[in-house]
Amino acid sequence: MPTARDANCSNPECGVRFRPPYKGVCYDPLLMRGAVYVNGKIAPADQAVVPVYDHGFVYGEGVYETLRTYNRVPFLYERHMRRIRRSAEALVLEVPFSDEALLHSIEQTMAAAGELDEAYIRVLLTRGIGELTYDPKATPAPTTVIIVKPFEQPAPRVFNDGIRISLVDILRNHPGSVNPAIKSNNLLNNALAMQAAYRRGAEEALMCNYRGELSECAQSNFFLVRGGAALTPKSASGLLEGVTRAFLFEVGQDAGIDVREEVLFPKDLETADEIFITSTTRELSPVVKVDDQIVGSGKPGPVTRALLQGYRKRADELTRTPLPAGTNR
Repeated sequence: MPTARDANCSNPECGVRFRPPYKGVCYDPLLMRGAVYVNGKIAPADQAVVPVYDHGFVYGEGVYETLRTYNRVPFLYERHMRRIRRSAEALVLEVPFSDEALLHSIEQTMAAAGELDEAYIRVLLTRGIGELTYDPKATPAPTTVIIVKPFEQPAPRVFNDGIRISLVDILRNHPGSVNPAIKSNNLLNNALAMQAAYRRGAEEALMCNYRGELSECAQSNFFLVRGGAALTPKSASGLLEGVTRAFLFEVGQDAGIDVREEVLFPKDLETADEIFITSTTRELSPVVKVDDQIVGSGKPGPVTRALLQGYRKRADELTRTPLPAGTNR
């Protein structure tokens, strides 16, 4: 990492080099790897820009999807595309690309990102650029952004030893407000929950809904194992229906493990044999502690391990074997 301090830096304690034109802003360009597509133009990550009058920036109006590759193929791509279209529809936001055209843009951005073992991909769609008003007529054209950078696999200790999460006081958004079913660029609810978890030394925040039911985590979906079955809060509990979460029902069926929805409460944490979380980037991450409470044996359990093994096997199969057009990856 660079140690020389740039002469433009206003912070005498800063040991990080940065590039013009970001005078007075301290960051390490080496950490901003990859390439970014913005409305048809691809640039290095530290040089990509979106105008400040973009309503995704000033109002948080937009939706997004996070994908990763296996075998350099975007995994479950069509399912992610269906969800971003549902989210956009909820915002009455035009989707200006076909699935095929977006995939082509993703592939171009991956090529521009340089050598990648596997890729992290984030697709953002915003209301677009316009005057500072909530009237959608002010933004005639949506903005499309694709971020591609090297995928960083979670550390081995996550899967070998498990992680700690925290049951925080921040409630998940009420569905009648900013519906959690919308994968929105407005992530303030999630950020506040994660800040609370970080203060407690945890790696993820578990939230309840307004009825006191367990809902989901700030960055992932939540499962607990009881009596050999993997249970996850019902969609009606107010959560984002994760693509990985949905895929796990299929993995469970293949593995002979009962995976089902159930209304869950904080008291259910006390009797859980195992807990794990799911997301695109975390796959299935075992949870061995909720705050100071040890889960089960305190080690990743057999159901979690079996589902993780099955998940990875299916991910490899679906991205290694060419599939007929229209097949869900």
